[in-house]
Amino acid sequence: MTESIMSKAATMEIPINSNGDTGTLTEDDSLEQDLQQVMVSGPNLNETSIVSGGYGGTAEGIIPTSSIKGPNMHHSSSSSSMAADEATRGVAVEKLETVKKWGYNTYKCTKQMISERFGRGSRTVDLELEAQIEVLRDTKKKYENMLRLARALTNHFYNMVQTQHALGDTFADLSQKSPELRDEFGYNAETQKLLCKNGETLLGAVNFFVSSINTLVNKTMDDTLMTIKMYENARLEFDAYRSDLEELSLGPRDAAAMVRIDAAQQQYHVHKEKYERLRSDVIIKLKFLEENKVKVMHKQLLLFHNAISAYFAGNQQQLEQTLKQFNIKLRPPGADQPSWLEEQ
Repeated sequence: MTESIMSKAATMEIPINSNGDTGTLTEDDSLEQDLQQVMVSGPNLNETSIVSGGYGGTAEGIIPTSSIKGPNMHHSSSSSSMAADEATRGVAVEKLETVKKWGYNTYKCTKQMISERFGRGSRTVDLELEAQIEVLRDTKKKYENMLRLARALTNHFYNMVQTQHALGDTFADLSQKSPELRDEFGYNAETQKLLCKNGETLLGAVNFFVSSINTLVNKTMDDTLMTIKMYENARLEFDAYRSDLEELSLGPRDAAAMVRIDAAQQQYHVHKEKYERLRSDVIIKLKFLEENKVKVMHKQLLLFHNAISAYFAGNQQQLEQTLKQFNIKLRPPGADQPSWLEEQ
């Protein structure tokens, strides 16, 4: 039906009036109805084809419109490519600015450090706070030495307990195989077993002492010293920008110099706030550390004294009571857990 419509349309003459309106068609009204039907039931625009050979051409000249890329597609592709390039360029610029600021800050801090070392630059000094920091560093060294000695004592005592255990087993075996010395070997076997049991109880107390000191030295004190290090870096940065502002203030006061002075003042106030904030943090942490240290060491030194005294006095009941007092639980014999020595 479409071919008949197209043949009719090709042979028709459409008269045009002087005002540009079309005249009345000489064909019957069925042609208009057929054209409307074609428009309604015609192919989808996405599936249409371009015929290169005119009407009635062969299928070889048909080019699917889906394979044709219009200018809008090229524009969309180029726009996305430009957006990606802009994003990449923005990231690169941001990284460059970060490196530039870091390099500028490092240069100023290095210059300030060298000036202080050779006595040419001034530095902000808090005598009371720096004295407390020096006391903490000295205390940490002494506590580290105490911790090293306590671990050595624990290792040596552990070896002695293991030797006592082996010696007790040997005495017990000889008591069975030597009838003439059964009683003598038996007494010694019982004594060594008792010493071994009390030694394991003492090891539990000493190991708890070592673990608590290790936490105090290598965690609590280290945390405070980390804050102190941040404070000292902030102090160096503050003095570097303070010296920079002082140098600019002594120079000329033209328009360009005033711009630099304003920028230097802003940096000075930023680093001053950082320095004062970290200084306050250090003061608070030093106070809490001192309180915590006294509390922990009071408990641990009392435990160490009572356990050692009870063991060497041969008071098994007092030794066990000491462990109960400090809520220390010993590992039951034969438990599949690493020994206290393996946990060191």
